[in-house]
Amino acid sequence: MSKKSSEGNLRILVVEDEESFIDALSVGLAREGFEVTVARDGQQALDVFRDGSFDVVLLDLMLPRVSGLDVCRSIRLTSTVPIIIVSAKGEEVDMVLMLEIGADDYVTKPYRLRELVARIRAVLRRREGHTEAPQSEEVLIHSALRLDVDARRCFVGETEIKLRKKEFALLQLLMENPGRVLTREVLIDRVWGNDYVGDTKTLDVHIKRLRTQIEVDPSAPVLITTIRGVGYRFDGE
Repeated sequence: MSKKSSEGNLRILVVEDEESFIDALSVGLAREGFEVTVARDGQQALDVFRDGSFDVVLLDLMLPRVSGLDVCRSIRLTSTVPIIIVSAKGEEVDMVLMLEIGADDYVTKPYRLRELVARIRAVLRRREGHTEAPQSEEVLIHSALRLDVDARRCFVGETEIKLRKKEFALLQLLMENPGRVLTREVLIDRVWGNDYVGDTKTLDVHIKRLRTQIEVDPSAPVLITTIRGVGYRFDGE
């Protein structure tokens, strides 16, 4: 179980071997109130993680000694700590694989610190029992679409759209990951839970309903696009 430091800051293990990223990331995260520990190769990451206690792991894929893939697998054998993959690889298959072996999210280099911090806070909120209070009211906005997460309200322009619970959760997850492919398995696991029994048709029906509510032309969607054979992507910044 993760513990906060004596000052109350959340502890982040940064696993990265590029000094240029380490310096900037450590300073930026410290300014955001996080306590940062750095491991510069995969074996060191496993040793530090075993001997310490962390709230989030930021894990690079390309590491000396032990790969990021194997570090992720090893951590998942003993811990449910949120893992965010930080990778220079942009191939879709790598991203899907990371999510399937237990990573909670991924960020592709180069990235903006603001985006990374938002993703860290998002995975922490999703963890059951996490008690960190939001820094401010969370509102996700893209063009005329606005999702007020705290009030659980959705608007297209000035018109409020009534979404069912699962539809709201799906739209929130997609909007929190703009431009990124989320597999059907990941969407089902996050929204329905890992004990869900059934096929992916239920997900497809919910996506279809969402499109009728938020798309200008549901038959030619531009917000929620289908990635054939993989899943869905929210095309918005």
